[in-house]
Amino acid sequence: MKLPSSPNIPSQSPVGSPPEHGNAVEYIKGGDNLLAIIVSPDFAEPGVHFFTPGEFAQQLAYMRHPVGKIIEPHIHAPVPREVRFTSEVLLIKRGKLRVDFYDDHAQYLESKVLRAGDVILLVGGGHGFEVLEETEMVEVKQGPYAGDLDKRRFVGITAERAKVTR
Repeated sequence: MKLPSSPNIPSQSPVGSPPEHGNAVEYIKGGDNLLAIIVSPDFAEPGVHFFTPGEFAQQLAYMRHPVGKIIEPHIHAPVPREVRFTSEVLLIKRGKLRVDFYDDHAQYLESKVLRAGDVILLVGGGHGFEVLEETEMVEVKQGPYAGDLDKRRFVGITAERAKVTR
């Protein structure tokens, strides 16, 4: 997904995080394309923090509210939307998982290790995984489910070639 010009997603090196989030939020990029956003369990700012710009098909936010905060009851109105690419969110409940990032041409870029409490939004390029410790995770993605129609499989790297930076 092409990076929009947005104050929410800073221009930076291929791996990094905006200064206001320290190392608790990482934006993984391949060139100008955003591949993923990783939010570590260390992120704990009060209030509502969206890590994605409004035009993304999948939104990722963190919310921390004090006891007694009221979130008004609401119903989401039907709004026509077009989803052209599948994005997905993984919440790592337990274990350790290496995620390998690829650009839109299936060229390997880098790897990260996800641990319990990490949340990752995958929005562009390609990705593959190797389970490093028995892992439990929750996956959320847009539907309806299209089976293998929404992905193009390719041969990934071996563990020996992984360039792990986290």
